[in-house]
Amino acid sequence: MSTHEIKDEDLEKHEVQHVEDTHVAPAAPRGRGHSGANTQLDDAARLLQEAGGVEYTQEESKRVLRRIDLYVCLPMCITYFIQQMDKSSVSYAAVFGLQTATGLVGTQYAWLTSAVYLAQLVCQPLSGYALIVFPVKYWVMFNMTAWSIVTICTSATHNFTGLVICRVLLGCFEATILPSFVLITQMWWIRREQSYRTIAYQISNSLAAIIGPLLSYAIGTATENGAIKQYQGIFLFIGCVSLAFVPLVWYLLPNSPTTANFLRRGNDRLIAVDRLKENNTGTKASVFKWDQFWETYRDPKTYMWAIMWFCCACPSGGIGAFGGLITKGFGFNSFQTILMQIPTGAIGIFGLLVSIYITNRIKMRWPVIAVLTLFPIAGAVSLTQVSHAHVGGLMASYYVAYFFSCLQPLLISWCNLNAAGTTKRVTTTATMFAALTAGNVVGPQVYFTRESPYYHTGLYVDIGCWCVLFITVCVMGVYLKHLNRKQEARRVALGMPANLKDTSIMTTAEADAYRLELEQAMRASGVAPEKLNEFAFDDLTDFQNPSFMYVV
Repeated sequence: MSTHEIKDEDLEKHEVQHVEDTHVAPAAPRGRGHSGANTQLDDAARLLQEAGGVEYTQEESKRVLRRIDLYVCLPMCITYFIQQMDKSSVSYAAVFGLQTATGLVGTQYAWLTSAVYLAQLVCQPLSGYALIVFPVKYWVMFNMTAWSIVTICTSATHNFTGLVICRVLLGCFEATILPSFVLITQMWWIRREQSYRTIAYQISNSLAAIIGPLLSYAIGTATENGAIKQYQGIFLFIGCVSLAFVPLVWYLLPNSPTTANFLRRGNDRLIAVDRLKENNTGTKASVFKWDQFWETYRDPKTYMWAIMWFCCACPSGGIGAFGGLITKGFGFNSFQTILMQIPTGAIGIFGLLVSIYITNRIKMRWPVIAVLTLFPIAGAVSLTQVSHAHVGGLMASYYVAYFFSCLQPLLISWCNLNAAGTTKRVTTTATMFAALTAGNVVGPQVYFTRESPYYHTGLYVDIGCWCVLFITVCVMGVYLKHLNRKQEARRVALGMPANLKDTSIMTTAEADAYRLELEQAMRASGVAPEKLNEFAFDDLTDFQNPSFMYVV
């Protein structure tokens, strides 16, 4: 018996219980537990059940969306920007003589990067569990405050032991950010909005690659003959900036749509929750469900996502740590090397904007990611072949290779849209992030000091990873189409529309027109339109919910 056949039996049982609860069971008071099958409803479902539904106009929905972007997306962008600055501070410090000043030898510098991601890998199970049982705002703010203090303390280190301890602690506290943001994105925005918000905070990551070198250049200049060493000034300043932003992020960032203070006006809270129905993923259930946990690891997508994230992260970890040293090997001094890193951030922003534009034009994600993978392959191959006498050719190759920075945001966005159920989403994200951190641990280790400034082994490993990524992306595209065909067959068996279109990459006008067309077609067939999103807040997984559509 196939997985989907098993889930259809579960769905029939759920439908019976769902009908009984909807028509018989009284709504429980907010904040209290429910008995029976109501414990399967997430927090958003309980809120709508208590209110008895809500009606609102398109203008009201847009107004609420603008407030969500201000109070949720903006603090996410700030936090991601700060996190990238803190994490990259060691690569900035390396250009200003960190290794010499602290007596680093052999692979010790590489371990300063790997240690961060190794700590993140170890902390993933705790982070995944904490995201389910703790309010997400408090968990994020605790970790942001902690890593800011750790970055400040790194300025006081003078040897490898002190540096690696601080980097391990930094990794522990930063481990939760990406999984938290994935969950927050799924909690607040409908699917067609999620890609843009994911790209928004990932662009802030690229913005850090522009601002970070500029700040490091200024700090390096100011402390060149000062009382503290240049690398100490970089850690101290960036850590203090990070800590200074904590109160602002605390003020803005909410816990969830059901508790956010900025949604207290009129029906804003109900609108924010009701608009998420078409996702068919729920918002957040505060119960860890073991059946969803085990389903995650019976799902072939989980392993394909893991391969893709590892193959994306391994080159990212290597070039992220050694990019400054690679370009310094072209013949630049410390200040020139830092300034030559600024275009990499612009490349990331440009690549993401063009990629999301093309995605919306062709209405598919996998071809865009597959083609984008060819750019870093070409750039890295050129770096291994161009003579070091041709600095212009080397820099051009380096910048072409840096299109790899666009791959991770696009993969995050794509993966986000293809899982449902709180526990399954969190477990999937934790698994992906574990693969991501494993890749970031391995990446710097294949850049051998003895090969400086060429680092051919590291570049060859990166090329191999991108080739595997290209193949896996293509296979995933085919597999998701296969799953959509199976979902169509399930909907037909349940008397629901077979062919659904992906509204996640439609404009608002296109999505509204399609929704109206679909409702009219369902009424003409004698099917109530409400049946399409009947289980939207029942915390079902993508396997369990026949209305779920996989995003290709």
